[in-house]
Amino acid sequence: MKLVGSYTSPFVRKISILLLEKGMAFEFVNEQPYSEENGVAQFNPLGKVPALVTDDGEYWFDSPIIAQYIELLGIAPEMVPHDPLAALKVRQLESLADGIMDAGLASVRELARPAAQQSESEVLRQRQKISRSLDALEGYLVDGTLKPDTLNLATIAIACAIGYLNFRRIAPGWCVDRPNLVKLAETLFVRESFARTEPPKA
Repeated sequence: MKLVGSYTSPFVRKISILLLEKGMAFEFVNEQPYSEENGVAQFNPLGKVPALVTDDGEYWFDSPIIAQYIELLGIAPEMVPHDPLAALKVRQLESLADGIMDAGLASVRELARPAAQQSESEVLRQRQKISRSLDALEGYLVDGTLKPDTLNLATIAIACAIGYLNFRRIAPGWCVDRPNLVKLAETLFVRESFARTEPPKA
């Protein structure tokens, strides 16, 4: 099995962690989706990471789809509950975390443009998305919808999103007034799977 992606992508990190937590052997193929010679396109027509190549040569792309494929293999530990409604809730929380990642990536791309071409309103819009989403996640931790010491697809995605915010320094004050999110991140960041997938220092 091959995982095609970049070491800095939070979506790729999410899938790497799922595979590591399940003890599944895989080869990591480092590809930069924004390079002129985009090697990802042969596995995903959209040219986006991650992409998963099975031992049978089948391609899967888009991190929620890849995560679902991995779960369908039935390898412990279970990262999505069997109950349909509970599973849907976990996937909605995963989607919220993925949205934070998307907003973070959009912020990075906007701030990488020449200063004269940057849109302050666009940067603000992405920061507001991130802030609202973090507030919602903090609320889910307060009301018990989320448990900070639970390892599942949702908490992995949330920790990957927070890790990306830290890595790119997009929302440096994200931890203010969000103690439960801080606890969740601290709990997961000490796991070997997170330590092994930490983005390289610039």
